[in-house]
Amino acid sequence: MSEEIHPGLEDVVAAETQISFLDAEHEQIVVRGYDLIELARSSTYADVAHLLLFDHVPSEEERAAFARQLGDHAHLPEGVADILRRLPSDTVAMDALRSGLSILAGFENAEVLADHSREANLAKAVRILAKSPTLAANAYRALHGQPFVQPNPGLSFAANFLQMIYGRPADAETIAVFDRIMICYADHELANSTFAARIVASTFADIYGAIVAATAALKGPLHGGANEAAARMFAEIASRGGPAAAEPYLLERLAAKDRIMGFGHRVYMHRPDPRADLLKADLDAIAARDPDAAAMVQTYEIVVAVMEREKGLHPNADLPIGLILSLVGIPIDLFTPIFLCARNAGLLAHVIEQHEHNRLYRPRVVYTGPRDRRL
Repeated sequence: MSEEIHPGLEDVVAAETQISFLDAEHEQIVVRGYDLIELARSSTYADVAHLLLFDHVPSEEERAAFARQLGDHAHLPEGVADILRRLPSDTVAMDALRSGLSILAGFENAEVLADHSREANLAKAVRILAKSPTLAANAYRALHGQPFVQPNPGLSFAANFLQMIYGRPADAETIAVFDRIMICYADHELANSTFAARIVASTFADIYGAIVAATAALKGPLHGGANEAAARMFAEIASRGGPAAAEPYLLERLAAKDRIMGFGHRVYMHRPDPRADLLKADLDAIAARDPDAAAMVQTYEIVVAVMEREKGLHPNADLPIGLILSLVGIPIDLFTPIFLCARNAGLLAHVIEQHEHNRLYRPRVVYTGPRDRRL
């Protein structure tokens, strides 16, 4: 057995996939053969979800049918809603979402739950995709003593999600940028949470169990929590005086060897994340409409410039997404649940692919502990 170690499995190829690929050399994210940035510019999240699950962009007829399916399955079973209302008020929203997803498995027929065929998995995937925004938004509302907002099947996926978060309809500009954010999060090759889902799926665990594992992985601050950390950083800089405080704040943190979330990436590292470049245009549009937002966007630009100068690092998608979600009034505790709901399209596609071409994940170790100890 080779004893070459790759900490964190860096640069280790662990799977073949037809779903997505990060082509860092060409600064492109490939999703089912399409450029993700082009999809974000011209498609809706529901279209990209359909592409990820069914391997083709929907026709008009398929688009309408998929929208009906998502609408029909968006409501939560009353038993799940009741459990959400009973959670302790200090429960983290991401933990409530993870628990709710696990509970949803109990509302599946046992035989269907254990059926790993493509047809059965796709049917379950649509149900998970449809219910997750309802679960995320209303878990947060339950934890804050707010009334539940039922899904509206007549709205787009993004508009419906925002209405459940806000408790009112969202404006067209916010819906559009939120849709782009969800597309940017829809899939990102073999990210940690995706790998977690595939590892669990490789045991032939059911698709719900694999998504719950991914949800647990995504909660970590080095993965899904980065958007929250970025938002808190911008709030801290604003509290210290705004754009003028940005550079001193960053230099202080860098001198303390603090990690600045929203920068760098295992695959991109010193290359730009194309999603961050795309979403900067949305930040500029928000700033043009709102003078208060303009100061935050100026801070963003200073932060990006300082990090490139000092560390040679570029922003990843979490930096603009954290700021955009803050500027459109979404609570920080919902940032990572939103990430999970968007990433579900890719996660579900990966679980289905793993079940269809399965090989149990079982790596080895290099043992560095003692030997021949005696009692």
